[in-house]
Amino acid sequence: MLRVFSHIRVNFRWYVLGFLVFVSGVLWSIAIHENRNGILTIAFLNIGQGDSIFIESPTGTQVLVDGGPNNGLMKEISSVLPWYDRKIDMLVVTNPDRDHYEGFIPFLKKYRTDVVLEPGTTNKSEAYNLLEKLITDKKIPKVLARRGQIIDLGGGAFLRVFFPDRDISGLNPNDGSIVMQLVYGETSVMLQGDSPTNIEHYLFGLDGKNLKSTILKVGHHGSRTSSGEEYVKAVDPEWAVISAGANNTYGHPHREVLDVLTGSKVISLATCVAGRIVFESDGKHFVLKNKKTTEVSVGCGK
Repeated sequence: MLRVFSHIRVNFRWYVLGFLVFVSGVLWSIAIHENRNGILTIAFLNIGQGDSIFIESPTGTQVLVDGGPNNGLMKEISSVLPWYDRKIDMLVVTNPDRDHYEGFIPFLKKYRTDVVLEPGTTNKSEAYNLLEKLITDKKIPKVLARRGQIIDLGGGAFLRVFFPDRDISGLNPNDGSIVMQLVYGETSVMLQGDSPTNIEHYLFGLDGKNLKSTILKVGHHGSRTSSGEEYVKAVDPEWAVISAGANNTYGHPHREVLDVLTGSKVISLATCVAGRIVFESDGKHFVLKNKKTTEVSVGCGK
């Protein structure tokens, strides 16, 4: 019995040591993640033919702008969230089309959020009703996006809403898309969902030079219905990011949009060829973290 007990005691010491090493690793991972060093991260997730954008402010506030279609978000989320983090501060549904919200359904079954920002347009599909039921059942507050709202993300970073500027419940989902700008110091990103050229023209008339941003998230996955030349020149971005699926049936991005971006000397990136696209900002400059990029072609062909 003494020998057996001695053996158990030796093993127990190793168990304790292993546990302490594990806990130390967890604490180290948390410390590394939480120490942002004044850096803002924005990641355009590789979720196929749709939009999903992860934002983390310099103080660690996290936002997901759109959830993409199907289960793409669930496959990508572990790339931007550590395994122990099961909460996003805010979800944004820029418009109630499937390729912008569907991924939030499985997401909300495993993750928590404090608030959902919506435009005010609706979708009568069974999937969208399921999303709304999940939000209601979990008692998550819903806020309607309205022009002039400033959403403080901490550390000097914020989201500024440009559109909608009124009740848009009668508009189609694309016309009612949330258009907002992520700002951190001297750097900024224009996020516009599927907003088409008529809304771009309207915003140009309202805001003019205030639209200028370092990065443009190209509207409607690079469709010719968005990214008018006047608007692109007003935003005057260094980079344009297109979120679209490889060899998609819509032919996104369209040649007309790529020509506008090339004519404006904008560097174009697309998730269909580059995968997840990640930028970091120190408030003065954005740095593209992708090791390599590939030229964007019509229809997101590889």
